[in-house]
Amino acid sequence: MTPTDSLPEGAAPAPEPRPSNFIRDIILEDLKTNKYQGRVQTRFPPEPNGYLHIGHAKAICLDFGLADEFHGHTNLRFDDTNPEKEETEYVDSIMEDVKWLGFQWDGLFYASDYFDQIHEWAIKLIKDGKAYVDDLTADEIRKYRGTLTEPGKNSPYRHRSVEENLALFERMKAGEFPDGSRVLRAKIDMSSPNVNMRDPVMYRILHAEHHRTGNKWCIYPMYDFAHGQSDSIEKITYSMCSLEFADHQPLYNWFIQQLEIFPSRQIEFDRLSLTYTIMSKRKLRRLVEEGHVKSWDDPRMPTLSGMRRRGYTPEAIRKFVSAAGVSRTNGVVELAMLEHFVREDLNKRSPRVMAVLRPLKVVIDNYPEGQVEEMDAVNNPEDASAGTRKVPFSKVLYIEQDDFREIPPKGYYRLSPGREVRLRYGYLVTCTSVVKNDGGEVVEVHCTYDPATRGGNTPDGRKVKSTIHWVSAASAVDAEVRVYEHLFTKENPDEAEEGDDFISNLNPNSLEVVAAAKVEPSLANVSAGNRYQFERLGYFCVDPDSKPGKPVFNRTVALKDTWAKVEKKQVK
Repeated sequence: MTPTDSLPEGAAPAPEPRPSNFIRDIILEDLKTNKYQGRVQTRFPPEPNGYLHIGHAKAICLDFGLADEFHGHTNLRFDDTNPEKEETEYVDSIMEDVKWLGFQWDGLFYASDYFDQIHEWAIKLIKDGKAYVDDLTADEIRKYRGTLTEPGKNSPYRHRSVEENLALFERMKAGEFPDGSRVLRAKIDMSSPNVNMRDPVMYRILHAEHHRTGNKWCIYPMYDFAHGQSDSIEKITYSMCSLEFADHQPLYNWFIQQLEIFPSRQIEFDRLSLTYTIMSKRKLRRLVEEGHVKSWDDPRMPTLSGMRRRGYTPEAIRKFVSAAGVSRTNGVVELAMLEHFVREDLNKRSPRVMAVLRPLKVVIDNYPEGQVEEMDAVNNPEDASAGTRKVPFSKVLYIEQDDFREIPPKGYYRLSPGREVRLRYGYLVTCTSVVKNDGGEVVEVHCTYDPATRGGNTPDGRKVKSTIHWVSAASAVDAEVRVYEHLFTKENPDEAEEGDDFISNLNPNSLEVVAAAKVEPSLANVSAGNRYQFERLGYFCVDPDSKPGKPVFNRTVALKDTWAKVEKKQVK
């Protein structure tokens, strides 16, 4: 279960920091008192009804991380109780994401593994007079349940005999009734101040094919009835879940007590919420199904598969989750904080390369025609072992359009008429003239170079105020670059005008496709998933859409680190 991403062969993983939190303190106390005979058993229990997102990463790191720290075990269990929304595709993606984050489960289970046992427990509650079959419709059940300030009232079917309930439940199981016509409810207390305790539904009729059990069942347990019992079957010692389940804990415990089964302990912690981000699987599914994004792994999505495609690393996500912490109060974390950890991690591991997103042609008039020089370029200044590479330099180059101004504004030190700049790893060049098109736009810049400044050095010690990147026109590789911004325009996407919803806050500029970028020849045949720093531009990852000789890059994150600036201000 210890994260082992990117380790050299034979190397042991370095222990990750173990920040303290209230759940860890609970486990430490239980170990002192030998509450579970020194046993720590956790589980990560996703519903396979969508792809995992960054919020799930917090739960994964907590479930697996705490068990790992205390030499315990973690199960991956799919709480697959709703066949209408669950698919094998989601199961496969979840397993891939957990492994990608750097964890390995000790046991792989499904709530559907326990359907027979859960059904038997339902019958036991009926026989004990603690469950009944109700004929009220869903709307009627809601109406009878009352409100937060008013108690509910008993269903007219609440006092059916044990025999009648058993017979009706058996007929439900046999498929005699249509969907929604009857449910099995726990008989608890319709006047309870906790609405979850007002005779919650345990089973509903659903004639739907299950991704694992097929058509064996036409009744399915509700999440609240299946979840705690599944924990109990697996002898889970710490059932960690997000804060919205705190009001469900009395029901969780009630079922365990009535059935007299292993008492797993439910502990609630805060959800991970990010600015400019939606964390609802239902809403994320809507983005996909309505075509607002291309797929679940669209790099704009907060899904782990989307982040992986965008170029985020599992190490960065784990460090971010650790820094975000665990508490009993929900809050919102700045997206800039996540980007800071991604940027910090990529800075250490990403090779530097040169790429020009919006090319402007540069001709060095006094450079020998047909000559090509191989310049030495540093692969990663953060890692001396990464060495150097050769980059071709020639008479005709491409630079970024933003790196030239015919009339430079105040404070602009890049290339302009009469100004000398350094070409990274190349020479010092001075602009002498420009060529414009019929619209008056500069389409070509002419320069002269100083042969004595090879590698960007200045033997006479003169200073230049700017160094810009470039690629040789003769050897440049055409590339598509996808530049991503926030998917939403508001920090809280759900903050919409009356009659609108989060869709109205989608950012129309969340994706810019740069179709005619030029990159250095070393990037011609890169593999999907490889990460690079485009010098002066940001961090980029090779997209699976790439083809030999025609790479496609996703911008992972820009070089500018707004969160680092925020942290510095906080320190002051």
